Amino acid sequence: MRDSPGPIRRSCLSDSLARRALARAAARLNLAGAAMGRLPPLCLMIDDERLADPMAAAVALPRGSLVIIRSRDERKRAALAAQLCAIAKARSLILLIASDPLLAVRTKADGLHLPERRAREASHWRAAHPGWLITASAHSLRALGRVKNADAVFLAPVFATGSHPGRRTLSPLRANAIARLSRVPVYALGGMTAANARRLCGRNYAGIAAISSLSTD
Repeated sequence: MRDSPGPIRRSCLSDSLARRALARAAARLNLAGAAMGRLPPLCLMIDDERLADPMAAAVALPRGSLVIIRSRDERKRAALAAQLCAIAKARSLILLIASDPLLAVRTKADGLHLPERRAREASHWRAAHPGWLITASAHSLRALGRVKNADAVFLAPVFATGSHPGRRTLSPLRANAIARLSRVPVYALGGMTAANARRLCGRNYAGIAAISSLSTD
């Protein structure tokens, strides 16, 4: 008689299945959207507090996925970029640097991600680097209206998330309405699971972005 899987193995298997389900949900949104074939369906957001092993999480991504390198610490951000470059090359990942265009240039990243307060800079960096993929964050319809010359916007938080505990969420109903009005493709971010993703619909979604849901911890 075979031994039954231990609790650690069962947990790893469950996490792996959850990540695959999320990837399938992201692909479904992408296939139904106008961004199909132009933008990857799944994005990993690097986070200082909520992603203990970003390298393992990046390796576990489907080939061709998007990774946004975020860190408040300049040295850590540079180290992450250097480490992830090799993984990105091996797995055809698309690397964006958040809030640090100089680091994006220095590491030959694929582009830049801008927080909501700097979204207006997209036009400047588009002119300076026409080949870059440029994205921005938005937390409301008003903020979305200020995003110009970006390739995609990250709309958050759609659901309750550990990144911003207690913060008011958009809700899937409002997120869908905002996405329909967007001039650029939208990634849904915040509390994203496969089950939650099934509540999203519309042709303007590029896919899903997540932090802890894509963790391998």
